[in-house]
Amino acid sequence: MTSRIYSFLRSVALALTALSLAPGASAGDEGLTFGMLLVGPYNDHGWSQAHYEGGRYVEEKLPGTKMIYIDKVNPADRPGLTIPMVVDDLVDKGAKLIIANSDDMKDGVREAAQQHPGVKFIHISGDDVLTGKATDNLGNLMGRMEYGKMMAGFVAAMTTRTGKIAYLGPLINEETKRLAVSAYLGAHYAWTQIRKKPASEFSFKVSWIGFWFNIPGVTADPTQVVRNFIDTGHDVVLSGIDTTEALIVASQKRQEGKDVYAVPYDYIGSCDSAPKACLGVPYFNWGPDYLGIVRSVMDSSWKQAWTWNGPDWRDINDKDTSTVGFATGAALNGENQAHLDAFIDGLSSGKINLFTGPLNYQDGSVFLKAGEIATDKQIWYLKQLLKGMEGASQ
Repeated sequence: MTSRIYSFLRSVALALTALSLAPGASAGDEGLTFGMLLVGPYNDHGWSQAHYEGGRYVEEKLPGTKMIYIDKVNPADRPGLTIPMVVDDLVDKGAKLIIANSDDMKDGVREAAQQHPGVKFIHISGDDVLTGKATDNLGNLMGRMEYGKMMAGFVAAMTTRTGKIAYLGPLINEETKRLAVSAYLGAHYAWTQIRKKPASEFSFKVSWIGFWFNIPGVTADPTQVVRNFIDTGHDVVLSGIDTTEALIVASQKRQEGKDVYAVPYDYIGSCDSAPKACLGVPYFNWGPDYLGIVRSVMDSSWKQAWTWNGPDWRDINDKDTSTVGFATGAALNGENQAHLDAFIDGLSSGKINLFTGPLNYQDGSVFLKAGEIATDKQIWYLKQLLKGMEGASQ
């Protein structure tokens, strides 16, 4: 009976996959076919689209390579679908490399990697290599978006009139906490060190919706959360979710006469949805890392690694070299653009390191002592939001 149920579910997976494959995409006769699992829609103007376009970048740079993908790989859009089932289908279609783009896929990717030892796997945002849980064919990749979030917080604090900044968070985990903290640190630095305003006149509120994007009946409605932010005096909203509700609502509120702005997340083209409300967007550029990984699989030089790449400080917006960038928006004025450029120079040179103590957690316990600089693991495994931030840490 169990085998019959599995066969039925797998047939469903096959059908769903066929509907979701890119037009014309199939297992190739030459080059390398790689599969991609996207947690959201491939055209979400956010996280999943950034990965999708990273895959297209590989196809452009390496003729003969082909990406096959399935999007909306999450329990709400595809109930009953498991990661191993989907991976089975991609491997059947010729995929020699599987890229899974959500932290929620961690357990499923690990199981699928065990079942397909001849296929390479990359889990985005995970840490199985660090913890020793990874099979030999599984690696981890993430971008140091902490820098991008510092820039986002910086432009927010340079722009706000009220001193009240809001952060629209997804679910609560170590990744989302460290990104929210990074935005706070960038904002606090701009407010106190550049604008020379007292910390007592600054507030930073975090509200979590419960997932990476809106699932009606499951998550809080991000549109309503942003409206509440703005109605209570927050005039800049930073987004940490995969979709553009914060920017859209800010644009709507501007049409009602409110002087408010937003900073979306993930995707370089996010500001296009509402340019007059957009101060800029910190974005991931997955193409260069994906290109290197695909090449290494093709020439059999692939090695397991936990990779956490940052901006190319020579040009953070170089599409061929920089994993993380910041695209300024039309709403950012020239003076604040100049301040942002100086801030980026400071981060690049190391003159500015915002993960330097003294910094305390929300409960008053010490995160970093005075003068102490955080290690990568201290940042990666951040336990709580910081003192000075309003919002839940668990």
